[in-house]
Amino acid sequence: MKKVYFLKTCNTCLRIIKDLNLPSDFIYQDIKTEPITVKQIEEMAELSGSYEALFSKRAKLYKEMDLKNQDLTEKDYKHYILEHYTFLKRPVIIINDQIFIGNTAKVVEQAKQAVNE
Repeated sequence: MKKVYFLKTCNTCLRIIKDLNLPSDFIYQDIKTEPITVKQIEEMAELSGSYEALFSKRAKLYKEMDLKNQDLTEKDYKHYILEHYTFLKRPVIIINDQIFIGNTAKVVEQAKQAVNE
């Protein structure tokens, strides 16, 4: 599977997608207009090793809900990601059995290498 979970309104996501120059066989899912399903988040967690790895602690709601002062479990991370798209660390790029989460330079570079393999 070749898929990108992103936000169409996120300039960082759009810049990364453009920089990666992804082939036409990639599927794009704007998580705001097409919410993530339970099956999708479970597949992502299986590839990443945890729900926490997919969870954005930079989300505005994370601070507003004071989640940093709570002891969140994997079940909690899954729940929040499914509840509101803003909790998914973006973009999430899946290339076959590899997953690239977030927008750090290191992750983007790894994704770029995987795309060009």
